[in-house]
Amino acid sequence: MTAVDTGRADTTVVKALRRLRMPQTQRNRELGLLLFAFLINGAAVALVQLGALGHIDWTFLYYCGALTALVLGLHIVLRYRAPQADPFVVPIATVLSGLGLAMIYRIDIGRSISGWEALSTRQLVWLGIALAGAVALVLALRNYRVLFRYTYVSGLAGVVLLLLPFVPGLGVEAGADVWISIGGIFSFQPGELAKICLAIFFAGYLVRTREALSSVGRRFLGITWPRARDLGPLLLIWFASLGIIVLQRDLGTGMLIFGMFIAMLYTATGKTSWVFLGLSLAAVGVAVATQILPYVRARFTNWLDTFNPDTIDGSSMQLASGIFGLAHGGLIGTGLGRGRPGLTPLSQSDYIFPSLGEELGLIGVFAILCLYMVFASRGVRIGIAGQDDFGKLLATGLSFTIALQVFIMVGGVTRVIPLTGLTTPFLAAGGSSLVANWIIVALLLRISDAVRSRPRVVIG
Repeated sequence: MTAVDTGRADTTVVKALRRLRMPQTQRNRELGLLLFAFLINGAAVALVQLGALGHIDWTFLYYCGALTALVLGLHIVLRYRAPQADPFVVPIATVLSGLGLAMIYRIDIGRSISGWEALSTRQLVWLGIALAGAVALVLALRNYRVLFRYTYVSGLAGVVLLLLPFVPGLGVEAGADVWISIGGIFSFQPGELAKICLAIFFAGYLVRTREALSSVGRRFLGITWPRARDLGPLLLIWFASLGIIVLQRDLGTGMLIFGMFIAMLYTATGKTSWVFLGLSLAAVGVAVATQILPYVRARFTNWLDTFNPDTIDGSSMQLASGIFGLAHGGLIGTGLGRGRPGLTPLSQSDYIFPSLGEELGLIGVFAILCLYMVFASRGVRIGIAGQDDFGKLLATGLSFTIALQVFIMVGGVTRVIPLTGLTTPFLAAGGSSLVANWIIVALLLRISDAVRSRPRVVIG
C-alpha cells in the first residue's frame, strides 16, 4: 500500500469516526416529536372508542401500531440517508394523519360500518401505502436536483394526469370529472399527483425564464409592471385553470394550480406586480364562471344565502349542517366520540374539519390550524435557505400548495369563501390525497437535507 492509499484510508476512517461521534441533533429532535405525536394519535383513537363504544377495541389500535412502525421506519431511513432533514415535517404530518384517521373511524362507528366498507379501514391501507411511498422516494431520490432535468416531462405528465378522467373506461361520473376507476375496484384522483408534477414543471420553467420575467417594465402607482410581451406564461396558466373549471367542473383544482403558479412566479421574480395581475385575473375568471357556469353560480348562491328557508333543506343543507356542527362544539368541543358529526353529508371527506371542530372545539381546530401553519412555514424556510433556485422554488411551491389548499377548504366549510371540491391535506378521507401529500413530505425532506448538508460559501 502506497503512502497516498494509506492517507486516503486514514481520512476515510477519520470521517467515519467523526460521523459516529457527531450527534444527530435533527433526528433526535424528530424522534422526540414523533413519540409525542404517537401519544396524541393513540389517545385520540382510544378516546373515540371510549366515547362511542364505551370500551377499548385493541384490534384497531394494533393496526394503528403497524402504521407507527412505518413512521419509525421512515425516521430510521432519514437517520442514514438524510440526517440533516427538517425535524418538524414528519411529526406534523403524522399527527395530522392520525387525527384524521381517528375522526373517520369515529364516524364509521356512529354509522355502524366495519370491514372494508368502512372508510377508516381504507384510510389505514392508503396511509400505509403513502408512508411506504415516502420511504421509497427518500431512498431513491439521492439528489432532488435531478428533477430539474425532467422539467418538461413533468409538465407533460401533469397535463396527462389531468386529462385521464376523460379517457373512456377510466373516468367516473361523480359530479366533477376528477376521478378514474381501474377495474371498477380501484379509484384514484389523478389531479392530486398532477399538482406535484406541475410544481416541478413550474419550478424548472421559472428558473429558465426568470430573467425575462424579471425584466424592467413601466412604473405605475409606485409598482413596476411587467412588459405586455412577458404576460404570456401567466395568461396561459390562467386559461388552463379556466379549462379545468369549465371542462372538469372542478373549481378547487383550477384555483389551486393558478395560485401555486402565482406564488412561485412571485418567489422567482420578487415583483409584487405579478401578484396583483394574478389576483385580477382570478377575480375576472371567477366573475365570468359565475355568470356562465350553473354549478359555480350555485356555490356562490349557497355561500351568500346559506340559511335561506328555500335552500337550507336542499342545496345549502350541507354547508348549514357543518356550521351548526362547529357551533355545537363551542370552545372545548363535545369530546371525541360524543358528538354527532355523521349528520353532515361527506363528514369524513369534504367536511372533516367541521367534524373535528364539533368534538374538539375551537381550541382543537385552532391547534390543527397552527400545525398547518408551522408545516407551511418550515417548507418556506427550507426554500429560503436553499442556494439553488430550483430547490427554492420547488419547496416554496409545494408548501404554498398545502397552505392554499387548507385555506380553500377551511374557508369553504366556515363560509369565509365559496366551497370547492378539494380535500383537507392529511385529514380527509381519500387515498390519492394522502399519497400526494406524503410525497410532498418526502420531497421537502430531501430538499432540506441537501440545503443543510451543502457547504456554505464564506466571503472573508
